[in-house]
Formats: sequence, C-alpha cells, structure tokens
Amino acid sequence: MVNYGTILLLQYPQGHWDFPKGHVEDDDEDHHATAQRELAEETGIDRIEFVKDFVERSEYSFHHRGKKKEKQVYWYLAQTDQLTVKLSHEHRGYMWLDWDMAEQQVSHEETRTVLRRARQHMADLGLE
Repeated sequence: MVNYGTILLLQYPQGHWDFPKGHVEDDDEDHHATAQRELAEETGIDRIEFVKDFVERSEYSFHHRGKKKEKQVYWYLAQTDQLTVKLSHEHRGYMWLDWDMAEQQVSHEETRTVLRRARQHMADLGLE
C-alpha cells in the first residue's frame, strides 16, 4: 500500500513487520477482491487503486501443530489517498515509511524482495 511515496507496514502479534495480507474466504473471490477486502478489514482503508501490471507470487512451507503446511502468497501493489488507519485486533501497530525505511523495517527477506520490485515498478511507471 503506497500513499504519496510512503509504504504501509503492519506489526503482527509475533512482533514482525509486514504488508497487510490475508486469505481467500470464498471460492468465488478472486485475488484482487481478497486483497481489497483484507486491506479494509485490517486497516479501514477502502479507497485503493491497484497499480497496473504488478503481482508477485511466492510459495513457502511451514509446520503448524505438527503438520506441514504449504502456502502461496500473491502480492499486489495499490495506491490510496487515505492516511488514517483503523487497526484491527489482529495487529499491534502500523507505520507509514518511505521506501528506504520500509526496506529496513520489514522482518522477512521475501518481503524486502517484493518491496524492491514494487519500488522499481513504480519508478518504471514514473509513479515513485
């Protein structure tokens, strides 16, 4: 989520900083609709415009309660004119940071990679 050159990061209960994200809840819900719904639920931000031609996909596995889980994540880039965040109960905090500070703040290397690609994409479009 970009707002005039600043990036929105959320602090998760475990303490790490990452982008807003969530899960498809209905088989009829596409990835864009999921991203828009989750953003509104987690932050109260409901006026967004997806940045054209940007989607990143990553896959990883983890163990939860003794079982291996596979996960696919689709990362979209969107712009908003809303700065006010109404944080959901799922998060401990939020920050709007410039690109460089956001890159330093995120907790996972995969997020850092997506952030760099998003920044380059915005620059290529003349939007940074």
